[in-house]
Amino acid sequence: MATLKKYDLDGKDKGEVSVDDALLSETVNSQMVKDYLVAQATNKRQWSASTQTRAEVSHSKRKPFKQKGTGNARQGFLGAPQFKGGGRVHAPRPKFEQHVRINRKERRAAIRHILGERIKESQAHILEYTALENPKTKTLAHFLKALNLTGKRVLFLAERGEDLKAVYATLSKSLRNIPKVEFTYLPNLSGRSLALSQEVVILESALGELNETLGGKN
Repeated sequence: MATLKKYDLDGKDKGEVSVDDALLSETVNSQMVKDYLVAQATNKRQWSASTQTRAEVSHSKRKPFKQKGTGNARQGFLGAPQFKGGGRVHAPRPKFEQHVRINRKERRAAIRHILGERIKESQAHILEYTALENPKTKTLAHFLKALNLTGKRVLFLAERGEDLKAVYATLSKSLRNIPKVEFTYLPNLSGRSLALSQEVVILESALGELNETLGGKN
């Protein structure tokens, strides 16, 4: 059974917490993790780049100058690509149905693998969170400094619930002015955000949902 160190908002050591061994026992092909991250990045693209060809550009159809007698190379259309304002050659077109479907089991396995690596490398921490009455960036900045996380890419994970929105709203607002720090709920956890983070801070109350969501094999 793996254990993670637990801290309070003051950065004081509050002991250790056990996590599901399933988060560490995952053996995933690194190629699958890469495919998942590439698919996620692909699905974020708009695929809307579009420019006009010479057939679509709105331009005069007259010749720039007469065919002979000017000493210039013959030209037939002011909207040709070689002229300013002319159409593009091999213009980019919108691409449709480029969405890459990610299998749910593969997604969970990839996230489980990345999170497991953070735990093995002692880059995951547990926060014993006490609700703040008002957003306090200074309090969270002090917490990060106490754990020597200042300046690092840190991802905060919290469980989601209608009754918890107000509780975590102050935490989210307290973190959003701190550079390189991101706050997200477990159902919205992105493998890309997890992979880019250098440290992960998991709220103690979210451990149950974390083990339930990622601890299983499906």
